[in-house]
Amino acid sequence: MRVIEYAMPGDDQALPRYRLLTTLLDPKAAPALELARLYHQRWEIEAVFDELKTHLRQGRRVLRSKTPELVQQEFYGWVGAHYAVPWLLHQGASRHRLPHAELSFKGHLELLRRAQPRSGAFPPRAAQTQTPMVPRVA
Repeated sequence: MRVIEYAMPGDDQALPRYRLLTTLLDPKAAPALELARLYHQRWEIEAVFDELKTHLRQGRRVLRSKTPELVQQEFYGWVGAHYAVPWLLHQGASRHRLPHAELSFKGHLELLRRAQPRSGAFPPRAAQTQTPMVPRVA
């Protein structure tokens, strides 16, 4: 077992020290700095998967399409919707000079759901009367 101890300077939310345990024993084949970076990348990805599966999906079946092409299109729609939430979160936080770390993906997603129109379809001219989303949620 190999133990890699490291810090993350410049990250206000980081712990003072991290310890990463690995079975990759050869430091040349698996440098400590690279493993530390990959570990944090992995948890970023895990957080996105959690947001997609738990919060955005809300227990419903994710992909309903019947062909590979439409499954791919639906997947890209889910990912696009996921990244729209943090973008809107960032816009609102920047506008009101709030620290981004204090804002919640889940809370913002619930706010967006309440703010959206109840009807799934409306004529194009109705879009002209809709209030832009950023000012409403920011």
